Amino acid sequence: MKIYTKGGDKGNTSLVGGTRVPKHCLRLEAYGTIDELNAFIGDLLTDLKSKPDIELLSKVQNWLFNAGSILACEDNMVEKMPAITMQHIEQLEHRIDEIEVELPKHNKFILPRGVSSATKSHICRTVARRAERCIYALKSEEKVCEKVLMFINRLSDYLFVLSRYCNFIEKNEEFFWDNHC
Repeated sequence: MKIYTKGGDKGNTSLVGGTRVPKHCLRLEAYGTIDELNAFIGDLLTDLKSKPDIELLSKVQNWLFNAGSILACEDNMVEKMPAITMQHIEQLEHRIDEIEVELPKHNKFILPRGVSSATKSHICRTVARRAERCIYALKSEEKVCEKVLMFINRLSDYLFVLSRYCNFIEKNEEFFWDNHC
């Protein structure tokens, strides 16, 4: 099978199910941003030191493919796609809770700095937030799986906590917003 089909040369592509849509439609923006997030998570994994987080993010990469597949298909095909489940969301919540117990409390805005894994986690967090905004934009026009939205929201929360944890385990200070600069 060839990697190129030439079907998209005129600015359209096919959803799962065959419907042709313009490449600039909200659905493609949503699952394209999920794909971008997945690539950034792959980059984060090259620097991550925490074994539980390496294992969880390896699962997350597969779950992001599930989410992208759900977003890439027509409504009548969603049930045939691999699902995003409450168990996926709960695994993220569980890891957030585990990490937060170890972190120092704070009441300031944190700047996206620190060790490489922390800054990469912040990049992933911001892409996850953009993916969430794209999915909500799509939801304003079409039906969207609620669990996908919950998963992406919880994933961005996890990535924020993970960025702090990366600095913490490498004994690197956190950088806080100074609104008096």
